[in-house]
Amino acid sequence: MLEKEIEAKACEWAKQQGWLVYKFVSPQKRGVPDRIFFRNGVTQLIEFKTPTGRLTRLQELQIAKLRSEGIAVAVCDSVDKVKSTLGEYDEAQDNKRLPPVSGRRP
Repeated sequence: MLEKEIEAKACEWAKQQGWLVYKFVSPQKRGVPDRIFFRNGVTQLIEFKTPTGRLTRLQELQIAKLRSEGIAVAVCDSVDKVKSTLGEYDEAQDNKRLPPVSGRRP
């Protein structure tokens, strides 16, 4: 499966799960992750790759910089990996490790 196909299917699944999904485009900063996912006060950035794909050196540097600032960044090479990554937040919410967001719409 091509990277764009993994990304499209994963984003569609995430939207069905209630995540807001945005393409991360930064003309001033190349190498940033592909997508930003938001839900219930959680922000998760994801860089998509194929199972044989590799991060470029610039992507490695950008991801390291974001992580050093406490930003959640995952590299996903399958739809299942995205489901697992985003699903961790559902498990944390179920276990009450994340505070509920006030003013949240149903």
